[in-house]
Amino acid sequence: MIGHSKGELYMDTEVIRKKDDYVKTKFKIPYWWKVVLAFSLGWMFINANKYFLNPILDNIGLEYHLNNSQLGLVNSIFFLTYTIAQIPAGSFSDKFGRKKLLVIGFILYGVLTGISGLMAGFTGFLVARAVAGLASATYYGPQFALSSEAIPAKNRTVGSAIINSGSGIGIALGFILSSTLVLDMGMSWRIPFYIFGVLTVLIGIFISLMVKEKKDMKEAPPIGTAESEEKVSVLSLLKNRNLLVVFLVLFCSIYGFTVVVTWLPKFLLTERGFVGSEVGLISALVPLTAIPGALLFSYLTDKWGKKKPFAFILIPIAAIALWATVYVKSVPLLIIALVIYGLFGKIALDPLLIAAVSENVKQKNYGVAFSLYNFMGMLSSVIAPFFTGLLADLTGSMASGFYSAVIILILGLVIMMFFKEGKKNVRV
Repeated sequence: MIGHSKGELYMDTEVIRKKDDYVKTKFKIPYWWKVVLAFSLGWMFINANKYFLNPILDNIGLEYHLNNSQLGLVNSIFFLTYTIAQIPAGSFSDKFGRKKLLVIGFILYGVLTGISGLMAGFTGFLVARAVAGLASATYYGPQFALSSEAIPAKNRTVGSAIINSGSGIGIALGFILSSTLVLDMGMSWRIPFYIFGVLTVLIGIFISLMVKEKKDMKEAPPIGTAESEEKVSVLSLLKNRNLLVVFLVLFCSIYGFTVVVTWLPKFLLTERGFVGSEVGLISALVPLTAIPGALLFSYLTDKWGKKKPFAFILIPIAAIALWATVYVKSVPLLIIALVIYGLFGKIALDPLLIAAVSENVKQKNYGVAFSLYNFMGMLSSVIAPFFTGLLADLTGSMASGFYSAVIILILGLVIMMFFKEGKKNVRV
């Protein structure tokens, strides 16, 4: 360039390079934001696949000639294999790679969801759902282990709340899409299985591209030291008082939530007279309104650093709202009760409990700890669908099943009283 020496050209180039580096750094999306996006989408389709069949249970029941107890078994068998596989999945992920296990299981889950819709007989359908439950078990523990590594400690509760909001969106999406396609448009109940199966496979590929796994844990000591060789056991986790309390409270919370997401659509159809996609839209109020509640309470928990006081707000209000859902006869009051349950219920409570686990467990043991956490909680999802269906067959009404969920939520409130919240936690 005329009028410029080599030195000036070098300096000009260096200035441009520094400006480019500054722009890239300034506008670069933080890695943990990408993790939150990927895992939010993951939860969206994990939960859409779990629950989209609930508004169309009657259609499935008519084809296979099932009563309420057998319809409950459709969900219970899925959650049975899902729950049994939780702890092994967490242990395997800690040993062989969290991302690898998560992605393989997630894609397989999508494939098996599609296969479920192909089954001609009820036995084959149950087997497909059972194996799908096994595949989906590879998500929970590895996901929270990976996200807990990636999200800064000061943002962990809010980050978990955003990730968890994918659950609410996915459940709502499943309810609305399946009820619209099947109840309004008259399509086969098998069509949603194919749609969600394909979408789940695509999201699995997306997660694989977006998420990285740390090769070396910062908290892990050098190989050969006594601490590096120490292996955490399930028993040692259960001996931690705070962890045990959190596990039991989660069980009670998920029991109520499972009753709602499994049986609310049928309750609205048979006992409140709603039809078609109205069932999906009203049922979707619970997971959708849960999102702002979860974000608000997780923000407040991060700000004040306390979890127990918020649990004492969320649990009793959720129990009252759940009771009102089946007690009131007015449609507006029913909708208000569902909105309140969504705002204060299980999904709003989850980020508080997840943060409590991470504060009581060493980072290297996150995989098995979160898998045990989910195992203890999801035991209620094995019991609740079948037991509620059985109560409905015995009493002729689903109200008794909802009232049993209220009692269990109150029990969870009592258990939470034993949680010790202090500045220093003993980690296992």
